[in-house]
Amino acid sequence: MKILVPVKRVLDYNVKAKVKADGSGVDLANVKMSMNPFDEIALEEAIRLKEKGVAEEIIAVSIGVQQNQETLRTALAMGADRAILIVASTDVNVDIEPLTVSNLLAAIVKKEDPKLILCGKQAIDNDFNATAQMLSAKLDWPQATFASEIDLDKDNCKVTREIDGGLQTIKINLPAVVSVDLRLNEPRYASLPNIMKAKRKPLEEMKPEDLAVDISPRLKILETKEPETRASGIIVENVDELVEKIKKNAGRN
Repeated sequence: MKILVPVKRVLDYNVKAKVKADGSGVDLANVKMSMNPFDEIALEEAIRLKEKGVAEEIIAVSIGVQQNQETLRTALAMGADRAILIVASTDVNVDIEPLTVSNLLAAIVKKEDPKLILCGKQAIDNDFNATAQMLSAKLDWPQATFASEIDLDKDNCKVTREIDGGLQTIKINLPAVVSVDLRLNEPRYASLPNIMKAKRKPLEEMKPEDLAVDISPRLKILETKEPETRASGIIVENVDELVEKIKKNAGRN
């Protein structure tokens, strides 16, 4: 079985995001970037499935700028067998839209013919949570989202999903698209020997026109701004003073 894992290069979760002076987006120049954490979890699950003997090959795919090579090399060092980079932009500040990503991934799927697509439920930069669902619709494949447990066999995939107020277990036929949630697993760190081996693993580059996919943007960012600074609190001496403050400020924003 072949598993396809899309991975996105995003602003590292330890870095404080700063809005550009003109309000056109988040400033990504000269800041630390890393693999989207949800995608790391998806990749880890694919690796574990391969270690169990359920999967035979793992292909990592990234869409964006040339620098996405670094993210793919990390995926290869973690355990992916080969990687595909679709260079869809030369500007690190350009975010490829979910519909475009799903169209490009659908073209890759037709080329590679995987039985399972494992992806993060969302990217931590734009929080769209839409690519997996759009890809499922494009391919006309069954989907399972927010997976916290995956049990795979030859023809089926049993997925435990995190829903409001509990868990839901469903069974879907393969091929399928599964998006993963935080509690599925804990991603491994790439060891130094594997980092060295990753340099020799195949990384194929292509462009959207090679896949006959139009990447013209459909969305336009009108404004980006940082959250308002939270007002400082006050210290009260006793409960009576607290109640009085609450009454006085009731209804105020």
